Amino acid sequence: MAENTPFHGSDLEKIEQLYGIPKEKITGFGSNVNPLGLSPRLKEYLAPRLDVLSSYPDREYTELRKAIAAYTKADAEHVLCGNGSTELITACIRALSPKRALLVSPSYSEYERELRLVGCVPDYFALSEELDFRPDTSELIRRLEETPSIRMLILCNPNNPTSGALDVSGLRELLSFCQEAGVHVMVDETYAEFAPDVEAISAIPLAGEFSCLVVLRGISKFWAAPGLRLGYAVTSDEALREGILSRKDPWTVSSLADLAGQFLFSDTIYIEETRSLISSERQRIRQALSGLAVKTYPCFANFILCRSLKKGINAHVLFEAAIRKGMMIRDCSDFPGLNGDFFRFCLLLPEQNDRLLSCLTELLG
Repeated sequence: MAENTPFHGSDLEKIEQLYGIPKEKITGFGSNVNPLGLSPRLKEYLAPRLDVLSSYPDREYTELRKAIAAYTKADAEHVLCGNGSTELITACIRALSPKRALLVSPSYSEYERELRLVGCVPDYFALSEELDFRPDTSELIRRLEETPSIRMLILCNPNNPTSGALDVSGLRELLSFCQEAGVHVMVDETYAEFAPDVEAISAIPLAGEFSCLVVLRGISKFWAAPGLRLGYAVTSDEALREGILSRKDPWTVSSLADLAGQFLFSDTIYIEETRSLISSERQRIRQALSGLAVKTYPCFANFILCRSLKKGINAHVLFEAAIRKGMMIRDCSDFPGLNGDFFRFCLLLPEQNDRLLSCLTELLG
């Protein structure tokens, strides 16, 4: 294998071909999906209701938006539904079509792709390892002040792949500036529900106060349901909502996803089990890693960014060692600002995490 060809968490078919390991036998530490899998209560709820597939969903998704609003404590009028958060990222960027936008780096590559498709050449705000990749609000504002032509700021909070996050006070300070400066802020909260304290970092409660804000979430990661393709956005900007809806095809959320969403956001047992598992494993695994030749960074999501401190043992070496034991971690060397020593893995069930920890200990102990 070439040393500079990192795999994404969804590249199991490629791994199967190159390493001869059946994808069913690969434990995916790169996908960042809830290890509890689909809620058993959701399965029980949907099983006798599959005839819903014979009907079109409500074009306005009224009940679904009410369920999302109750879960997030947002105004149902401010909620938009989409075919995963990816559709909403695309629709939002196309609706705003900024000539100039600011991206935090490193982060999710889809933002840059969509910006370039509307003719925007993005600027970048590099996160500093000296600050443990924590976003610096004052520096972000200073950057926006220095470049007044920037009309859009995109944040992933918690950020992928760094797992760091801005808290609500930092978000409020940033949004106050952007509201006055006429800068739209898109906050992707794909991983927010995994945070130790969701309310401490979520921007959704600020949506009613700041019309410059749009917050995106989906059910792929926390709810372990990427195949259902359900995402939602929250914004009080009526013009933006209309702009997004005008660019979306009707009924992009299926009848089954509509029905599932109306149920799953009230599944408090699943929510509590997930948060308890991720919280305990995040603390346990970071503590175990503290005895190895590896640096970890403050993490708010369900994954941990690490940097190997051992000479000759970089992310590619660790990836190779793990995959040959049937475990797939994420070599982060293709993220801007991260070199070949950085790798990331998500938190799975305790016994799975122990297997990976044993592998890492062999090489970094």
